[in-house]
Amino acid sequence: MTLLTKPPAGPTPSPEPTTTEHTPPHSGWFRAFLLRLHFYAGILAGPFLLVAALSGGLYAMAPQLEPVLYAKELRVPAVANPLPLSTQVKAAMDVAGGAVPVTVRPAPGPEDTTRVLFADPTLAESTYRTVFVDPGTAEIRGDLPTYGSSGSMPIRTWISNLHRSLNLGEPGRIYSELAASWLWVIALGGLLLWIERIRRKRQGAPRKRTGRARTVWLHGTTGTVMLLAFLFLSATGLTWSANAGANVGTLRTALDWTTPSLKTSLTGEGTTAGGDHSGHGTAGAGGSTGAVQQTFNPTLFDSVTSAARADIVKAPMIDIKPSTKPGTAWSVTEAGREWPASASAVAVDPSTGQITNRLDFDDFNLAAKLTRWGIAAHMGLLFGLANQLLLLAVALGLAAMVVWGYVMWWRRRPTRGGSLAVGRAAPRGAFLRGHWVGVLAAITVMVAVGFFLPLLGWSLLVFVVVDAVVGELRRRERPARRDSVKQSRLRVLASVDTAQDG
Repeated sequence: MTLLTKPPAGPTPSPEPTTTEHTPPHSGWFRAFLLRLHFYAGILAGPFLLVAALSGGLYAMAPQLEPVLYAKELRVPAVANPLPLSTQVKAAMDVAGGAVPVTVRPAPGPEDTTRVLFADPTLAESTYRTVFVDPGTAEIRGDLPTYGSSGSMPIRTWISNLHRSLNLGEPGRIYSELAASWLWVIALGGLLLWIERIRRKRQGAPRKRTGRARTVWLHGTTGTVMLLAFLFLSATGLTWSANAGANVGTLRTALDWTTPSLKTSLTGEGTTAGGDHSGHGTAGAGGSTGAVQQTFNPTLFDSVTSAARADIVKAPMIDIKPSTKPGTAWSVTEAGREWPASASAVAVDPSTGQITNRLDFDDFNLAAKLTRWGIAAHMGLLFGLANQLLLLAVALGLAAMVVWGYVMWWRRRPTRGGSLAVGRAAPRGAFLRGHWVGVLAAITVMVAVGFFLPLLGWSLLVFVVVDAVVGELRRRERPARRDSVKQSRLRVLASVDTAQDG
């Protein structure tokens, strides 16, 4: 007969829990790495992306804010017969103590004021003292600093700086470039994770939708719908950055994608810059800081404007830039950014009124046109109100994505499981567990991206190294911890047996 023995009372050792560390070495390494990367990149870039989204949406609506806040400076009763431009400029020069303007923007419409811009060393870079003149009476309507060739008023300038640098100067600009560099990585990584989630969901048993699951669904669906918009904002935004922007400029030069420049030298030597970023970050409304000839004649504005209007300059909004030194021509450039506005320009010899050089927007290469259109669309200027509303919707969507991301983390925060909420789903060091071919390919891509986007490359390298090192340390600690737990359980069992025998 079989002798049945009663098992000892008390707790019994439970089997060691299985973890993702016991899975095959190459199993799902890329998804695990991508999940950790998506999570930590979101944590890193999330705060700025939230500020950038909200400030960007506000910036997009600035054209509606400025006429309300600066109605006196910007608007006048409809003028049927404006005074000669030279008279308006002379009135502004009298207010500025006889200073020579660096740029003049005649009133583009009957209810608009004329802007006369002067260099002011007390103002920030690309910021000009702007005198607003009533074109019908030459009355001075205001005297305010404006920024860039877009002529941003103080409120829009403040919003722009908040959007670009959190109003913190260079440190904020570096952080904003870092976040913009990561935005497209976060967006594409999120798309891959969302596709993988849908695939697994279809293959597995249906689950009850919890609060966190609904948040994940909103986060993933919104990100997928707005993916192209996020990629567009990231790509166009990086062109304004310090490090990546310089590389973009170098690439455009190498591929001959640069914007053509207007030749203003009357001796065949100089040119006028033809950049596309003046409205949102660099000088473009002028740039002259020195005085010109001692005897400056404001009536030249009338003859130069007439010559340009008789040529290829037809847009209502134009910028007239006087020559800064002898032997150079004046330039007249179409300044409107809305579709189908162009950027045609002419150089005019002020002494003869002759056109010395012309730059027709129709002759721009496709890359130069796309650059101009892309920047205008990023600023909400290309398609008017429709462009502004679309940017506002994308901005609100991006802000919601950031908030949902933090909500998902909060609902699976460390006190509820996993290291920083992703430890169980994606253990550390997953990158080194991949097949050597995949790891080598990933490293190659990261190095290439890092050369072009240096802040992204360095931060990605730091993430991979730290994640791998911490993962390896945790992996080595785990057997010792399991042995310690096992020894503790054996001691408990031994004490129970001793108590029973007694």
